[in-house]
Amino acid sequence: MTGDHYFTAEPATTAHPREVEFSVAGRDYTLTSAGGVFSADRLDAGTAVLLRKAELPAPDTTGALLDLGCGFGPITCVLADHAPTATVWAVDVNQRARDLTAANAARVGAADRVRVAAPDDVPADVSFAEIWSNPPIRIGKSDLHELLRRWLPRLAPDGVAWLVVARHLGGDSLHRWLVDEQGWQVERQASQKGYRVLRVTR
Repeated sequence: MTGDHYFTAEPATTAHPREVEFSVAGRDYTLTSAGGVFSADRLDAGTAVLLRKAELPAPDTTGALLDLGCGFGPITCVLADHAPTATVWAVDVNQRARDLTAANAARVGAADRVRVAAPDDVPADVSFAEIWSNPPIRIGKSDLHELLRRWLPRLAPDGVAWLVVARHLGGDSLHRWLVDEQGWQVERQASQKGYRVLRVTR
């Protein structure tokens, strides 16, 4: 055991690259993943529900979109593919995840529109038309709350955030916290396979 987690900055786990195939909205994707990143062997079930049940950006979407906790980049690549005139910021603390996301963005022809960055490297003046996240629940509730308090306020005034959280890992309590303690407007967009898809607006 190395003690690595998917939120380890520099995973020591051997990479062992592998291919992950999945489909979203009738489009097929084949991306490269590796050990030491979130859901290295497949599209995570929560991410799959999010991409299936949230409203993917329209083709004419412009501005900046954020994939918060991008892993090897499945959400980033889908967003970039569906919104060919938008810029997608792919943010992760894990260097290997960022490297994979950059390579996968190039693989889907979106390298020029994807900005891969560590959290502290995103310019403070960038606001986001959309934020997408399968947030890292396992970092703990207090760190998760801090993460969301940091990034959700960067939504544009008319922006929307899409979050997916497993019900048994606190999806409903997170919904209540966002509304009652943080003042966000939150709708449960969908509930499927034990996951809550939350639509968050100002």
